[in-house]
Amino acid sequence: MEQKLTLQQKLLQKLSPQQIQVIKLLEIPTMQLEQRIKKELEENPVLELESDTPEAENDPDYEDNDNGADADNDEFSLDDYYEDDEIPTYRLNTNNYSKDDKYIDIPFSVGTSFHESLQEQLSLTGLSEEERQLAEYVLGNIDEDGYLRRDLMSISDDIAFNLNMDVREEELEKILAVIQDFDPPGVGARDLRECLLLQLQRNDGKDFVLARTIVKDFFNEFTKKHYEKIQSKLELSDQELKDSIAHILKLNPKPGSSYSNPLNKANQHIVPDFILENIDGELSLSLNQRNVPELRINDTYQDMLRTMSKNQKAKKNDKEALLFVKQKIDSAKWFIDAIQQRQTTLLLTMLEIISFQEEFFQDGDETKLKPMILKDIAERTNLDISTISRVSNSKYIQTHFGIYPLKYFFSEGMQKDDGEEVSTREIKKILQDCIENEDKRKPLTDEKLAAILKKKSYNIARRTVAKYREQLDIPVARLRKEL
Repeated sequence: MEQKLTLQQKLLQKLSPQQIQVIKLLEIPTMQLEQRIKKELEENPVLELESDTPEAENDPDYEDNDNGADADNDEFSLDDYYEDDEIPTYRLNTNNYSKDDKYIDIPFSVGTSFHESLQEQLSLTGLSEEERQLAEYVLGNIDEDGYLRRDLMSISDDIAFNLNMDVREEELEKILAVIQDFDPPGVGARDLRECLLLQLQRNDGKDFVLARTIVKDFFNEFTKKHYEKIQSKLELSDQELKDSIAHILKLNPKPGSSYSNPLNKANQHIVPDFILENIDGELSLSLNQRNVPELRINDTYQDMLRTMSKNQKAKKNDKEALLFVKQKIDSAKWFIDAIQQRQTTLLLTMLEIISFQEEFFQDGDETKLKPMILKDIAERTNLDISTISRVSNSKYIQTHFGIYPLKYFFSEGMQKDDGEEVSTREIKKILQDCIENEDKRKPLTDEKLAAILKKKSYNIARRTVAKYREQLDIPVARLRKEL
């Protein structure tokens, strides 16, 4: 095979480390930015806060060490730094993690979990050692909602394989019946119907007897809200049916959730990235910099770099230290520049969004929101659409009428019969108002909602109404029916 040398030109686009850093900082909200700055301060000794500047430097009696201060009185000298036998910490640290690595935050909990509660109740039963062993195996198959979603035959096969015990399905039924007497009521149920029945069995009274009959014999009609069929077959009065349905609706469909530890739930705390004030009709925008510190480069390291650079007869260790300090100073400069570029980009983008939706930001009326997509703001700011997307992602603005995510202001548009272009959010608001004010005994169907919108000059098909309704998390008319 003949070998050849060829010359080839290629045009490639590559992001520099500084550009990647800016992109990453653009994506994160203010709360995470504060943590990111703290992390950078810990990793880079060259970076420091503006507030950390010693007050002595501003004191007229303070004598600069570079201008004749006694070297013996210094806290440490450069020679001491180099002659230190300890290995520098930067040589001991490594970062072998990729952005694709999965990071799992394990919360610390001190409460009693759902399964721990079941184990405690099991220890109080009079079961034999073998029965208790079987019960523990069944408990292990109960999920966090309190349901046993595996059939007993499969559990019996698992017990035979893992515990070498031949157990019939009837024996496991008896074990399960014991578990179903545990608290919370409904635990150990195999489906929703059984879960509701287990809870109703712990209550007496005529209303609860009727409720048990409805769940046991008319569960399908109940889930589809065919209340007229139930009332007709059981010959119930309106009040009896209403009371029975009310008892069922008060039951807990997920009994295990009552033991959820609040410490394991991440409470969402929103810190707005922008603050918009309305001062006598004039809108004033500012970045929320309350918890974002000002950064600077430590003068000591810059002086150290200048001193070491002038030393022509530097040792090998001195050169390594010089390279380390230079890298850290460059990294600090890039980080400070990236923070400033982030602030400039955020302000520029948000100002254009406010300019585009000025009528809405005056009083917060949703019907005044104009159709707006990422491309509209990208053209007004001369930025890339991906940059606008990163800015609007996970960011919030505080206004005089509430806190909103930036994504809220982006929506598609459509034309009314008179040619006026309106936002789909305005149509959704009208849909929501219609559904809130409907007769719950006879909810509005999608066809009727489409007809109402058509009267208001919004010519929308029924399937489009269904799509908007689903986006608003509103169920179909049949499931909105109430007595």
